[in-house]
Amino acid sequence: MTRTPTPGTTPTSETVPTPVGDARITWHHASGAHTVLAVSHGAGGGIEARDLRALAAALPPLGVSVALVEQPWRVAGKKVAPAPKTLDTGWRALWPALERPGLPVVAGGRSAGARVACRTGAELGARAVLALSFPLHPPGKPEKSRAEELLSTGLPTLVVQGGRDPFGRPGEFPALPKGTELVEVAHGDHGFAVPKSADVTEPEALAVITEAVGEWLVRLAG
Repeated sequence: MTRTPTPGTTPTSETVPTPVGDARITWHHASGAHTVLAVSHGAGGGIEARDLRALAAALPPLGVSVALVEQPWRVAGKKVAPAPKTLDTGWRALWPALERPGLPVVAGGRSAGARVACRTGAELGARAVLALSFPLHPPGKPEKSRAEELLSTGLPTLVVQGGRDPFGRPGEFPALPKGTELVEVAHGDHGFAVPKSADVTEPEALAVITEAVGEWLVRLAG
């Protein structure tokens, strides 16, 4: 059963049936929200990722309701993510639940979730795309580029990338089209963890993410 989230309340969860299994949305509501940011996880983890948790805590005070989306494979307890087309099918099917509050929806995700958002954002009518730790290429294989997915969103896009991400460091990205921005998280790896020897702490690195995303979303909302 699904239900419409109520603004200004504690987080709520809803299960959304899709052709590839049940997905789950955990809502972090904003009072007087102007935007919904829907973000999904990567292929190696869930919505407990540090950047997703940080965004869910930081954005509601800015008028952004955050919907943390768990893909069906994750809800089912499977260890390995399915093929990209299956991820896209699940995301498309749960999109109406994200639109239910009647607000512009920004499609987002981290890693594999970012790829899904890039591939499907325009067709679903997303306001923009947020790509956290976009996997530009498999580690050590820059020749297997996925840049086209990112470059062809056709929407305002924000990329937030760790400075030492083995899936693609900021300097490896091609020239970005107008409307696409890239923010570097210094010393961050693919999960935005920073080494103890770095001149930034993990809370400081997460603040870079939340401030960049928050400012971008406020600008989008006008």
